[in-house]
Amino acid sequence: MKILFMIILTAILTSAQENPESKMNEAFQNAKKGVYYALLNIPDKKSGWTKELIDKDKLVAKIKLDKEVAGIKIESEGFFDTYEIKITLYRSYDSLLEEGIIKYIPDESD
Repeated sequence: MKILFMIILTAILTSAQENPESKMNEAFQNAKKGVYYALLNIPDKKSGWTKELIDKDKLVAKIKLDKEVAGIKIESEGFFDTYEIKITLYRSYDSLLEEGIIKYIPDESD
């Protein structure tokens, strides 16, 4: 009887504790969502923007897109519980054009 009680108690305790790595992975996935959002919403004329993705009254990601010389810079911070992961991505206009993300390379004056 004691053994059965210990097995059940151990199972309950291990399932109740969430692994910190799984929380970090969830924050990383949210940061990736921000990167994908930014890649799909590159402005033609503006030099950049800042957005926040919110789902079910929780902040999922903060995204900042800046146009740089000959490319873009994306900063995406993903959140989950108390975890925060930041991804910074630099992409040239040439690579964005090759992958079909943009249709043309904007002028430097844009």
